[in-house]
Amino acid sequence: LPHRRVQSTDPGDRVAGTKTQSRISLIDIARGVALIAMTIYHFTWDLEFFGWAPPATTLQTGWVLFARGIASSFLFLVGVSLFLGHNKGIRWQDFWKRFLLVAGCAALISLATWFAVPGGFIFFGILHAIALFSVLALPFLFVPWWLVVLAAAVFWFGGTWLSNDLFNTPSLWWTGLSPVNPISNDFVPLFPWFSAPLLGIAMAKLAATMGLFERMKGIAQASLADKSFGLIGRHSLIYYMVHQPLMMGLLWAFTTIAGPPDRTPAFLHNCEKSCSASNEAQFCEKFCACTSDGLKRADLFTPFHEGKVDLSTDPKAQNIIEQCSAQ
Repeated sequence: LPHRRVQSTDPGDRVAGTKTQSRISLIDIARGVALIAMTIYHFTWDLEFFGWAPPATTLQTGWVLFARGIASSFLFLVGVSLFLGHNKGIRWQDFWKRFLLVAGCAALISLATWFAVPGGFIFFGILHAIALFSVLALPFLFVPWWLVVLAAAVFWFGGTWLSNDLFNTPSLWWTGLSPVNPISNDFVPLFPWFSAPLLGIAMAKLAATMGLFERMKGIAQASLADKSFGLIGRHSLIYYMVHQPLMMGLLWAFTTIAGPPDRTPAFLHNCEKSCSASNEAQFCEKFCACTSDGLKRADLFTPFHEGKVDLSTDPKAQNIIEQCSAQ
C-alpha cells in the first residue's frame, strides 16, 4: 500500500522541490528520542525543584553533559531539516510560517518564566536559538560543505577568542561572548551553539552527495519506532510546549497531597555553598546546621521555604543567625 504522509508540525525532513514530499522516518525517530531524553532531564530537574531529589543533582557532571548532548542533537537536526526542506530553493512561505511559530512559542516561554521563576528567567533558550539560528543558517545551505564545517569551528572556538566585557550587557548576552554567563534556566547563546546546526547542514550535504537520504526514505516507515518516537518527532514543538507544564502540574499536585519533602538537605547545601565563599568548610557546616535547627525551633523553616520569611530582615531569623555565628 502507498505510504500515507502524516501532517506534521515540522515541515522539514522532506526532499524539497517535489510535489510529493515523503518524510524520512529515521530523522523523526531521532528527534523523538532526543525529546524523550529531554523529558528525563526535565523531570529530574523538576524533582530537584520540588525538593524530591537531592540539591544540585542536575549540576553534576553527568547530568550537565547529558543536557548539552540533548541540546546539541536538537540543533544538529535543525540543520539537517533546513537542508532537506530548502536546499533546492528556500520555500519562504513554509519557512516564515515555521519561524513565527517557533519564535511565538519562545516568547511565551519567556513570558511564563518571567512570572514563574524570575530568578531563572529564560530570555534565550533552545527555542529562541532555533528561531535565530534558522535564519542565520540559510546562506550556508548554498556553500560547499567544507566551508560550513569551517564556519562551525569558528563558532565553536570563537567564544574563547572574542569574549569581552563589552558583551556583558543584557542586550548582548545572547551572543555568548560575555565573560560571565547570565543566570537562566535555559541559555543557548550564539557562541558556541550555532556550530551544531552548521554541522547538521554540512553532514546533510555530504549525506545527500552519497545518496544516503534516498536510501533512508523507506527505512522504519510504519514501524513501532516510527509510531512512537517518530510520532513525537513529527510533532516536536507541541510536545516541547506541553510536557514541562504537565510534569510540573503533576508534581505540584502530588506535593500538595503528600505534603512537602524534607527541605533540610537543600537548605544545608545552599547555606554551605553561600557560606564557603568567605569562611572555612568546618565553620560553614556547623553554622548552617545550627541555623537550620534554630529556624525549625522558631517555626520559621517552612515559612522561609514558602517565601513568607526573609532571613535578612526578619528579627527572629537575624537573632538565630547571630547566635549561630557566635557559637
